[in-house]
Amino acid sequence: MIPVPFLSGKRVVVMGLGKSGTATARALLASGAGVMAWDDNEISRRSAAETAIPVANPLALNLARADLVVWSPGIAHTHPQPHPVAEAARAASVPVVCDVELLARAKPDHRFLAVTGTNGKSTTTTLLAHVLEEAGIKTAAGGNLGTAALDLPELPGDGRYVLELSSYQLELIHSLKLGVAILLNITPDHLGRHGGLEGYIAAKRRVFDFLIPGGAAVIGVDDGPCRAMQAELSRLGMRTVPVSVTKVMADGVSAPEGVLLDNGKAVCDLKTLPHLPGRHNWQNACAVYACARAEGIPAKTIVAALATYPGLAHRQELIATSDGIAWINDSKATNADSVEKALVCYDHVYWIAGGQAKEGGIKALEPLFGRIEHAFLIGEAANDFAAVLEGKVRHTQCGTLAKAVAAARNLAVSDAIPGAVVLLSPACASWDQFKSFEHRGETFRELVTAFADGGEA
Repeated sequence: MIPVPFLSGKRVVVMGLGKSGTATARALLASGAGVMAWDDNEISRRSAAETAIPVANPLALNLARADLVVWSPGIAHTHPQPHPVAEAARAASVPVVCDVELLARAKPDHRFLAVTGTNGKSTTTTLLAHVLEEAGIKTAAGGNLGTAALDLPELPGDGRYVLELSSYQLELIHSLKLGVAILLNITPDHLGRHGGLEGYIAAKRRVFDFLIPGGAAVIGVDDGPCRAMQAELSRLGMRTVPVSVTKVMADGVSAPEGVLLDNGKAVCDLKTLPHLPGRHNWQNACAVYACARAEGIPAKTIVAALATYPGLAHRQELIATSDGIAWINDSKATNADSVEKALVCYDHVYWIAGGQAKEGGIKALEPLFGRIEHAFLIGEAANDFAAVLEGKVRHTQCGTLAKAVAAARNLAVSDAIPGAVVLLSPACASWDQFKSFEHRGETFRELVTAFADGGEA
C-alpha cells in the first residue's frame, strides 16, 4: 500500500468501490484522512462497509466541505451524461481526480513510465516491467492493469513504476511526471465517454503533457492520429521515438517484416518469440525496446528479456492443444481491431465471438473472413454478428460460452484440419454474461481444461 500522508486530516470523497476505489479508501484511512465512500451498487457498498470503509451518499451531504473527490474512472464524469456526484463536485469547485493522481503526489521523486493506446497496453506494460526486472531494476506495474495504483508496493528511489493508463484515467491526472510515455495506437473506442473521436484522441494526447524535461515520447506511427501527434510533438522540440511495424524507421524502432530494427539496424527476430505472436505484438515489443533503450538498458539485455517473457493471460493465451487443435484464450479482445490482431495469426479458425456489442461491430473484419472455418456466436451481439456473417462465414448461434465451446470442439475434431485453432476473441465487452473479460477468459479455460487434460498444454 502507498500511504498518502499529505491528505491526513483532509475530507476526501471516494466515488466507486471497485478495485481502485477500495484500495484508495484503505490508503486514505491508513493515512489519517476523513473518508466518505460511495458506489451506486448496493453489493459494493455492503462489501466496503464490512471492511470498515465509511459509506455515505455524497449527494446527501454538503460536498463543498470536501477537499477532494477521488473518482473511479469507469464511472462517467463528463460524457455521455455526467454522474450527479461529478456535477455536484464541480459546482462546489472540489477537485475530481483518480487514484493515479494520488500516487503521483505521494511519489514526486520516483521515476514513472506510462503506457497507453487503444490496444496492446497490458502486454506492453507487463513486457516493459519484465525487461526492467531482468535488467536488475526494481519495478512495479499497475494502474489500469492488475494492481490498483495505491496497492502498488513501495520501491527504492531508483525503482520504476510502470503504469498502464486508460483514456478515462488520463482525464483525471494532473501531477504525474513521466520519464517515458508510450502511445501505441489510436482506433475508435469509448467514443461515447469522450464525446466523439476528437475527445478520445485529446484524452490520449494528455499522456505527453506529463513528460519531464528530456523525457521520451515513444509513439506508434502506423495510424493517422498517432502520426499527426508525433509530427506535432517533434515540431514542438520534444524528444520522440517513432515506432512502426509497416515500414522501416531510419530514426526510430521498427519491425515491418518481424525483425526488430533500431534506426534501421537489425537487432533481433521477433518471429521466434512464442509469446509475442503477430504484428501487433511486434509493435508492443518495438515500443518496449524503445522505452528500455531510453532508460539506458543495453540492447543485448532487452533482447534476452524479450525471449523470456511468459505472455499475458487472456491475450492470445494458449490454453491447451487437444486432438491436434490449439485452444486460444483472447478474451481481452473486446473490439474488432483487437480481434483482427489475432485472426491474422492463424489460417484455420473456429471463432467464438459475441457478448455486449461495442462501437463498430465486426464489419471491419470482413477481409479476414476467409480465415474463419466457422463462427460460434454468444451473448447479446449474436443476432447482429450473424447478420454480418450471413452468406460469408458458416456460423451457429450458441447463446452461451459453454455451448459454443462444445460445438466448436465437435466441429473442429470432425473437420480435422491441420493447424486449426479454436479462438475465443469476442469483439465485445463481457458484461452481458460475465463480471469481466478476465471472468470470461477463466470460464473458457475451465471449460477447455475439463476435456483437454490429456492434451499438450
